[in-house]
Amino acid sequence: MNLSFSSMNAELKNKNLQKVRVLILGSGPAGWSAALYTARAELNPVVITGTTLGGQAALTYTIENYPGFPEGIGGMHLGELFQNQAEKFGTKTVFGTATSVDLSRRPFIVKTDGGDFEAETLIIATGASPNKLGIPGEELLTGKGVSYCATCDGFFFKDKKVAVIGGGDSALEEALFLTRFASSVTIIHRRDSFRAGAILQNRVQQDPKISLMMDTIPLIIQGKEKVELLKVKNVKSGLESEIPFDGAFIFIGHTPNVQLFEGQLDLDHHGYLKADARMQTSVPGVFAAGEVADPFNRQVVTSAGMGAAAAIQATRFLQDQ
Repeated sequence: MNLSFSSMNAELKNKNLQKVRVLILGSGPAGWSAALYTARAELNPVVITGTTLGGQAALTYTIENYPGFPEGIGGMHLGELFQNQAEKFGTKTVFGTATSVDLSRRPFIVKTDGGDFEAETLIIATGASPNKLGIPGEELLTGKGVSYCATCDGFFFKDKKVAVIGGGDSALEEALFLTRFASSVTIIHRRDSFRAGAILQNRVQQDPKISLMMDTIPLIIQGKEKVELLKVKNVKSGLESEIPFDGAFIFIGHTPNVQLFEGQLDLDHHGYLKADARMQTSVPGVFAAGEVADPFNRQVVTSAGMGAAAAIQATRFLQDQ
């Protein structure tokens, strides 16, 4: 049998690929849940962790709304439990990040900085990253008063004074949620009007615990061990001031981690992966789970459920093949 140089080269490259039945991108609740279910189906899944082991949930100091932990559990600890359980049933963990994906044919080719793979099915659980302000103190005090999830962390600010930064639906919804705990909530928005819907705006304006700082941007978040104050600036007057706060909740949008899949998979009008009720994307054999396909809920429990659903459907897909 005669092989051309290009054919031999392709064959040589394929020998360097690790062949897997199920490849999972992402190590948040969706990724580990998908790994657990496919591992128990004896499909020997491989999880590519991504840059944040445990996903966004790992950044939460304590998670109190995940079933089975009435006393709450640290986000990082919960991620470790997810990982241990998945690995117990045969999941292989690769610490690395996907660098390129070819979904033009099956098996799919996925290159990572931890090795290259040929996957019969792919479960994408790369999540969505909260947009950052990019100001001094933000990164240093994340988890120490700086938060991107009121549902996750609001309880820890009982009778505290907090700031909410943003002006869209999420910012106003989270501000209203925080009034259940905080003594006062100040919404800081860079414009003179909100982008949120009229109903939300009316509710915010009528809530006695909420005050508004319009035309204002945060410059610095300060504190030694925790958030102590925000330095802000009025964009119209140029006046700068320092205001004491116990917490800063930042809601200026999320960006789904879909860069590798643009032009290969269908996205919705929010920029998230389109997935049907069976977690199937626009390419057969490619499934999506968690926040990369969920612009609304962004909860550990819903992401874990989506991961389980994606795993079940990937298993059935392989059986049908």
